[in-house]
Amino acid sequence: MPKHISDPARSPARLRGHLLRILGVGFGIAVIIGDTIGSSIFRTPGEIAAHLGNSTFIIAAWVIGGVYAFFCTLAVTELGTMLPQAGGWYVYSRRAFGDYGGFVVGCSDWIMQSVAIGYLAVAFGEFASEFHPALRGHVKLVAIACTCLLMLLNWLGLRTGCRTQQLTSLIKALALIGFVIVCFVGASGSARVDTSVVPSFLTLPKGGMLLAVVIALQAVVVTYDGWYAAIYFAEEDEDPTRNLPRSSIGGVLACVVIFLLVNGALLHVLPMHQLATSQIPAADAAKLIIGGRGKDVILLVSMLAAISTINASLMISPRILFAMARDGLMPRQMTFINKGGTPTAPLLLCTATTVALVLIGSFETLIAVASFLYVAVYLSGFSALFALRKREPELSRPFKMWGYPWTNLGVLVASAVFLLLSIVADPKDAFFTLVMVALSYPVYFFAVVKSRRVPHPFPVINPTDP
Repeated sequence: MPKHISDPARSPARLRGHLLRILGVGFGIAVIIGDTIGSSIFRTPGEIAAHLGNSTFIIAAWVIGGVYAFFCTLAVTELGTMLPQAGGWYVYSRRAFGDYGGFVVGCSDWIMQSVAIGYLAVAFGEFASEFHPALRGHVKLVAIACTCLLMLLNWLGLRTGCRTQQLTSLIKALALIGFVIVCFVGASGSARVDTSVVPSFLTLPKGGMLLAVVIALQAVVVTYDGWYAAIYFAEEDEDPTRNLPRSSIGGVLACVVIFLLVNGALLHVLPMHQLATSQIPAADAAKLIIGGRGKDVILLVSMLAAISTINASLMISPRILFAMARDGLMPRQMTFINKGGTPTAPLLLCTATTVALVLIGSFETLIAVASFLYVAVYLSGFSALFALRKREPELSRPFKMWGYPWTNLGVLVASAVFLLLSIVADPKDAFFTLVMVALSYPVYFFAVVKSRRVPHPFPVINPTDP
């Protein structure tokens, strides 16, 4: 192996076109926890309770979401160890479906990450305004300030972003476990209600219970999103074929357990009608147990969770654009990497896009668009796994999806059904998202096909090459 690949830290080539290979299992778990356990877990339990109104149904929804996320993780782990390159879903789709397929998925994934940062930044602003009344009326300003500050931290380099991710992920995981313990130890559970019937306060959507379930599962899927975060850093992992399966499986299982425990704790403390009408159920539960300061504690944890998830997405999003640019599907300026290992131009573009989304969109609109894109991108990966298994069986597969092909078929069908039901449930936002995706073809045609670049001089680095 050439010296600049085996030892990137001492190579001038690392300044352009190459990423630093310094990450391990600890970062992989941290980025999955950080990207998955965001502010959504503090908001969505109330929304789900409002639609389902039954504790058994609520826990079942979270279990279904966890099983779905687990098998999705197995599929993407096979892809990630087979093609350990920066770019995530884009890499697999381009390999399976060609340049345009990769371009569409890459752009969709980038938009999805930007939207995720946007709605999490808005959530951070809302939490901050609740914690400090002087910030009320300045939610968007606080959201933008938070995003820009984290952008500057990531600008310093991969090590700074990695340490920030590990620290914030650890603190929020411990804080949530502490919250669960306090809920079960400090509350008698007398607030619980009869779960055998749907309470009368529940107002079902016009489509009835089926539509309520779809909307609830949409919120669950959005909350679980992030289970795949480690794949974007496979090229920066010291040993992705060994570390990626450990971090991916360990990370997703940790998130499933924490989500189930948090929801169990909320159901143990809060009456169903209060849970279903609460904007921040965890804050209300803490207030009931430890008094007025309990809400402030949860708001602080919520802000930390949002920061951790925003940081993870700010690390992920530039690597998508970097990978696309290296393959000639984005401007070459996107391949520049600073001394700290950060793709700088992509980071600036991602930040600017997030700021624009915060200024023009509400939390509800952003999360609806993101949830649609999430599942569409998932579908591309599961389809790519089928295509590559059939067309390139000789590719090295250090990890193979358990139960293939039935497990992969199961998550693919589940994703497709969920996507169709999401269109029925929310046609306006689905149509808006589809229009954005459709516009990718003329952009691709004029920006790539009509002015096809000479192949990029920097080769794709496979960390497992001998």
